[in-house]
Amino acid sequence: MKDTIKQWMQEHREEAVHFLQQVVQAPSIQGNEADAQKLVADKLAAMGLEVDMWEPGGEELIHHSYFCSPRTVFSGSPNVVGIWRGEGGGKSLILNGHIDVVPSGDREQWEDDPFSGKIEDGKMYGRGVTDMKGGNIAMLYAVECLKQLGIRLKGDVVFQSVVEEESGGSGTLAAILRGYKADAALIPEPTGMKIFPKQQGSMWFRIKVKGRSAHGGTRYEGVSAIEKSMLVVDAVRKLETERNEKISDPLYQNIPIPIPINIGSIHGGEWPSSVPDLVELQGRMGVAPEEEMEDAKRAMEKALSSLEDDWLKEHPPVLEWFGAQWVPGMIEPDHELMNRLIHAYRSVRGEEPLIEASPWGTDGGLLAKVGGTPAIVFGPGITGMAHYPNEYIELDKVVECAEIIALTIMQWCGVAGEKKAGAI
Repeated sequence: MKDTIKQWMQEHREEAVHFLQQVVQAPSIQGNEADAQKLVADKLAAMGLEVDMWEPGGEELIHHSYFCSPRTVFSGSPNVVGIWRGEGGGKSLILNGHIDVVPSGDREQWEDDPFSGKIEDGKMYGRGVTDMKGGNIAMLYAVECLKQLGIRLKGDVVFQSVVEEESGGSGTLAAILRGYKADAALIPEPTGMKIFPKQQGSMWFRIKVKGRSAHGGTRYEGVSAIEKSMLVVDAVRKLETERNEKISDPLYQNIPIPIPINIGSIHGGEWPSSVPDLVELQGRMGVAPEEEMEDAKRAMEKALSSLEDDWLKEHPPVLEWFGAQWVPGMIEPDHELMNRLIHAYRSVRGEEPLIEASPWGTDGGLLAKVGGTPAIVFGPGITGMAHYPNEYIELDKVVECAEIIALTIMQWCGVAGEKKAGAI
């Protein structure tokens, strides 16, 4: 089937590119995903899949321990799921991708409109095209290919286009709570065609450091919260070093800092002639794939409580966990889906895939830990283009990825037989 699939992909390439362009031109920033999701839902229906479109919500979701969205009302932000029922006797597969994109940022840094979908030199440009609409369309293209070729699968395929991944995964969590689970999952985040069986998690934190105010002319009568916050930063850096020195997993050998702790903002002081009495640091803490998030929290708490400073012992920094979080996840390296994906990759590209651990979080951790669905991350976009101005994706990679996913679906779900080509 490899040659047949490849031929179909080439014959229908322009259709896939045009649909990707339409989806990119629908600016699906948070709270505005409905137009893009309608395009996806209509496409799934035209392909003959059972379509479920709903706006997440409800007490079970909002009060779930992994719920971390900045909003509790999802009006205008529907999830879309398309189900291709198998004939029985095979394994099921979730194809999970998020439709939400980060804001476009400073318009002056873009050569064209951020949602232009411009095509030039084999690349498509636009916010979200690499993170991760290109991967989503590769999945869709793969399913459409198999259906039009008349392939009958044994296991179910569940295509998911979810919201809220950029804020911590509430869309995928809602899909799990709605009952969508499977034997395994593929997530086509922008890996640059590398295979990520492990994904680090992450959590946002804030640390409040207290000082004592005084006049700048007699600053020695006060205690500078800015100066004390420097000690906190040093402690966080030391913790990062200690945590990463313990990681020996070869999947991290090409990643300089496997689980970083990043301090992304610092606010403190109100007046140049006053000693600042409060500083707030905000940051992101990486969590190893095999690590529990509560253990990572305890490590941070211990580091801050161990500061060797008399003032900070009497006035300990206040640590709070807030905002987004991404649950770590992993699939065993010898898992059957890994073997199927690697085999399909070799078949299409004629080379061995690069297998690494993800340097960022995905919805894979939620799928695994809440839904009991182990996930692999593999997609056509380039990590370095995600969230950047002039974001683009190479269209050839989208097609290649679709071929690999199509073969993987067949091998994983099992083929029951074929019917007349072109039947839906």
